[in-house]
Amino acid sequence: MTKTNSFNGIAEFIAVAQSGGFSAAGRLLGVSTSHISRQVSGLEARLGTVLLLRTTRQVRLTDVGHDYYLKCQTLMNGLNEANEALKEDQVSLEGTLRVSAAGEFVEQYITPALIEFASLHPGLNIDINFNSTLVNLVEQGIDFAIRYGQVNDEGLIARKLINRRLVAGASQAYINHFGLPEHPEDLSHHSCLIANNARWQFSDQGKPIEIKVSGRWRSNNVKALLQATESGLGICYLPQSSFGHLFEQNKLVEVLTPYTNQTLCTWIVYPNQRYLSARARLTIQYLLDSFKDWRD
Repeated sequence: MTKTNSFNGIAEFIAVAQSGGFSAAGRLLGVSTSHISRQVSGLEARLGTVLLLRTTRQVRLTDVGHDYYLKCQTLMNGLNEANEALKEDQVSLEGTLRVSAAGEFVEQYITPALIEFASLHPGLNIDINFNSTLVNLVEQGIDFAIRYGQVNDEGLIARKLINRRLVAGASQAYINHFGLPEHPEDLSHHSCLIANNARWQFSDQGKPIEIKVSGRWRSNNVKALLQATESGLGICYLPQSSFGHLFEQNKLVEVLTPYTNQTLCTWIVYPNQRYLSARARLTIQYLLDSFKDWRD
């Protein structure tokens, strides 16, 4: 292998590994599928080993290919870091920023902030994947994700964006028919509308309380939960900002107020690696600055 061609095919190989296919890698790099295939095949021939297992349905890394991918990614990250360091003073962001996020908070608040950031950097493309599934950020080529609650993945760096106060609410019609819960333990006798967690956290004079709830309606869509709550199907427990003006408009009634001093933490998470692209780093800082004075 000569010095002139030792790096040929590495960018294409990384793109295939991250996107999961030759066609997807071609779209990612803006070249043809055949070009990707030739470059990767040439790389494998020079190395004398198989990096990718190809079938009619999928492409996946061999064990050797996986190890090689991790090492190549580190090298590529270092090269990108060196290139971007030369342009740091210009703060002219280019390329595509990939974000994984879901939920009404992202739709109502994060998305407008990202739109503002994109308008400041005309050369920057933003690709938001609204998927509630916890995707592998490295394998999917995601720059950062918005996540809620506890982050237990040691492979991720988590930076707190905001805390959101949780509030319980019900319609007046529901209360008239089933009564007003006076303590979190009363929820065992009520229909609770569940989002992602059937164990609700409360606090009684500083003592944490966890209540396992059940009910007639479950959805990971906040709008659907609120519609069901307004219709009298039960009690929901969500961040205060999710309710909008429903309490002020007397469409819903806040319940269990003395016990709902819990918060839901919103995080920006990204892979735990030394290199972070300028576009990701500056976008994350922009979001942190935008929400530093958040009040729920």
